[in-house]
Amino acid sequence: MNAPSPALVAPRPERLRLVGQRRQLLATMHQRLMFGMLVYAGIVALIALRILYLAAFGDHAGRKEGLTALVPERGDIVDRNGDPLARTIDAWTIAVHPSKVIGDKLALAQRLAQLIPEQSAEQYFALLKSGKPFFYLRRRASPSLVAAVNAIGEPGLAIEREPDRLYPQTTLAAHVLGYTDIDGHGVAGMERAMDKYLSDPATRGDPLVLSIDSRVQQALEHELLDAMTHFSAIGAAGVVMDVHTGEVLAMTSLPQLNPNDAGNGSMDARFNRATLGVYELGSTFKPFTVAMAMDLGVVKSFGQMYNCPDELHVYGHTVHDTEPYGRPCSVAEIMKNSSNIGTAQIADQVGADRQKAFLKKMGFLDPVRVELKERGRTLTPGSRWGPFETMTVGFGHGIAVTPLHLATGYATLFNGGVYHPATLLKIGPGHPVPQGMRVFTEETSYKMRALLRLVVTSGTGRKADAPGYRVGGKTGTAEKLANGHYTSAAVVTSFAGVFPMDDPRYVMVMMLDDPKATKETFGFHTAAWNIGPAFGVAVSRIAPLLGVEPDKSREPDMSQVLPFVHETKE
Repeated sequence: MNAPSPALVAPRPERLRLVGQRRQLLATMHQRLMFGMLVYAGIVALIALRILYLAAFGDHAGRKEGLTALVPERGDIVDRNGDPLARTIDAWTIAVHPSKVIGDKLALAQRLAQLIPEQSAEQYFALLKSGKPFFYLRRRASPSLVAAVNAIGEPGLAIEREPDRLYPQTTLAAHVLGYTDIDGHGVAGMERAMDKYLSDPATRGDPLVLSIDSRVQQALEHELLDAMTHFSAIGAAGVVMDVHTGEVLAMTSLPQLNPNDAGNGSMDARFNRATLGVYELGSTFKPFTVAMAMDLGVVKSFGQMYNCPDELHVYGHTVHDTEPYGRPCSVAEIMKNSSNIGTAQIADQVGADRQKAFLKKMGFLDPVRVELKERGRTLTPGSRWGPFETMTVGFGHGIAVTPLHLATGYATLFNGGVYHPATLLKIGPGHPVPQGMRVFTEETSYKMRALLRLVVTSGTGRKADAPGYRVGGKTGTAEKLANGHYTSAAVVTSFAGVFPMDDPRYVMVMMLDDPKATKETFGFHTAAWNIGPAFGVAVSRIAPLLGVEPDKSREPDMSQVLPFVHETKE
């Protein structure tokens, strides 16, 4: 092979010099590149730090802007199945910094008055000249308004995002949820009761899980609103509860309230009739009186007889019945046709002290136990609680409680006799069943099933029956006070019931405030004619949602009541 020409090969020292220059050039380029990257990273870091500083410490006059506006300020609320009931979203906020306005302030004031007419042009102009560093124009602004304000092109106007509370189901369970104020603090309902939990950053990722079932809630609200409208009542309330756990599966108060716009709701709509309103609930108290007497040995069987005249004159007063027997009647008959005269005599045998002791154990003499802050205080005869008052309390007059009190009482009576406070939080590992207290014996609880089923199959509660679901319960009609006197022209009607009565699982209370008579009710405005039928329809809708199957072959043991019911007179 021929050797390369000397003209094509550089001398060895020259080759070494070229290699050295190349390495030096590469090292210089590497250093410059690294320096450039460090400068770039430093600039990015400075920008990021500046943004964070402005977000945390900038002059925003008390509001959160920039990055912090993207952080949820409040935890979600969901129902027992995980369906959202309350969420935090980003909303538009429009504000103005008067000192930064560069345009004509009078023209700006006139334009603002057109777009945001809460104030006049003169008032806006005064605010723009006031020297204030900042003031809101509209919070929770609509996108169309934001676009219109942005089109003004004034640098002094500020359009930002901030957290806002949204209730996607609108009016559903409004009085359970409550609502927040403009700054995101709980004002009512569970928003208020659980404000600390919902606003705690440590728990923000875990939604507050309520005991409410949205499906049951919707059904209860629909049927109650339909009855309220049909009978022209001024208000209504309803509760559905698990008798074994105390979980409230549905609770409503009418008129309806939209928590998305609670500020524009009336005082009547914001009032929670289910837990804050107290009412004389009439004959729905009678089962408690009979159960007390059974536990005490005063009533030994449902066949025990009492004198039931047309009128009962006692302790200087007269007790009346809507349909008097005018003859001796059994305990079963007293309950079947809702006799005040018969129940009064049973209550008299129980006595005031023992009656109060039972009511105390059921929580009736204290504000109802539940997480909400809106809790009504029971009204009782107080120091005047003597023998006659014991009689009237025995049939539900002279004592005013909340509908939730009544639901808790029926749950106690039919779950085996153990009182559990109501809860609006789902029972689970983090929230076990609240500790219970025995009130009635298991034997009494079991025997009362047949008595309340009798009321629905052949007594005053016939229209509340739901075929196959074995409803047991009691009607209640109480006159309202007007100018210090009771009047039959205005009443509160209620129905408290349990299903299925052969194996009690759920209690439901429905109440109408001042329902009116209609042509179909033949001029009557009692519970048997208005809230009773609504109760039966509601059970037919709600029971399947709760896994209760209709079965006409199953019934409580009625042998303890049927032999003591005579058909000679109702």
